[in-house]
Amino acid sequence: MKFTISRDALLKPLQVVSGAVERRNTLPILSNVLIQVTDEQLRMTGTDLEVELVSDVALDEGTPGDVTVPAKKLLDIVRSLPEGADVKFEASDDKVIVRSSRSRFTLSSLPASDFPNIDEWESEIQIEMNQGELKALMEKTHFSMANQDVRYYLNGMLFEVNDDVLRTVATDGHRLALAAVGLEQSGLPHKQVIVPRKGVTELLRLLADDDAPVSLSLGQNHIRVSTGSMTFTSKLLDGRFPDYRRVLPQGGDRIVVADRDLLRQSCVRASILSNEKFRGVRIGLSANEVVLTANNPEQEQAEEKLEVDYSGESFEIGFNITYLLDVLNAIEGEQVKLTLSDPNSSAIVEDNADDGALYVVMPMRL
Repeated sequence: MKFTISRDALLKPLQVVSGAVERRNTLPILSNVLIQVTDEQLRMTGTDLEVELVSDVALDEGTPGDVTVPAKKLLDIVRSLPEGADVKFEASDDKVIVRSSRSRFTLSSLPASDFPNIDEWESEIQIEMNQGELKALMEKTHFSMANQDVRYYLNGMLFEVNDDVLRTVATDGHRLALAAVGLEQSGLPHKQVIVPRKGVTELLRLLADDDAPVSLSLGQNHIRVSTGSMTFTSKLLDGRFPDYRRVLPQGGDRIVVADRDLLRQSCVRASILSNEKFRGVRIGLSANEVVLTANNPEQEQAEEKLEVDYSGESFEIGFNITYLLDVLNAIEGEQVKLTLSDPNSSAIVEDNADDGALYVVMPMRL
């Protein structure tokens, strides 16, 4: 197998597939990237057995063959070469020689036949949409995923399809984020799948913010996302995601509308003197004013006053300020709406001008 390619054409797809490669693993071949050459195409694949990334690059010419080489070493070599340089690959026996100008690298290789493939699977639902839409949908909810929770089904993001709507939902038991987008297709069957945390992180890294098309395929145990030159496949988390509709608070009658940026800045300042372990901040509401108070074990205190649109009766409620800030950072509109009922009930936080996403934050006893 041999081929020649420009350094710039090789770097980005190599960076893409290297995202799936685990540095520390028990199988040496999982540290490698699979390189397959046909007459006019180079295909690279990286996997950790849970997530698989495939990238295709056009070649002017090449001698067909396949081999696996250490992903990180190859990426470091290509990245360190000067822009515009040509890179020549040649594989023989258990070695791969990489040449560029006066540089020559000899890498050890492992046979391509040992490289694991994600099992063949059937797609049940296929959705066509824009990359920017899919990325925005995930960005609105990903921060609420649990991290290494024993309830393993919370360590990921729920994708729910129903008729002409795609929803993403994430929760760690203390807060919940829900976002939805309308699809051009309709009549899609109802289906829920849970994409693991690593899969979500990789997708957010790979997807662009533009109108480029993307194809989303959902199967029994896998999800696949394909753009023109890249194919991402991930195994799904097995388990039943909690019924998020039962968590949504009902009947909140205290509505607060605030300037999102001013509220966010007040929260950032108040959080400086909050308890580093519990991160609690007390929010006091009165007519057209909110007062944020934070204390810590050193008896230090922060107080922030803010004008808001509120006409209900006075009351106090406590929140984990980190959860509130995550939501305020995810909302893009100028104004934010909080719907509250009492100090012991969860709050709903929304963009006042856009009902495409909804956030639930549980209160804290302070």
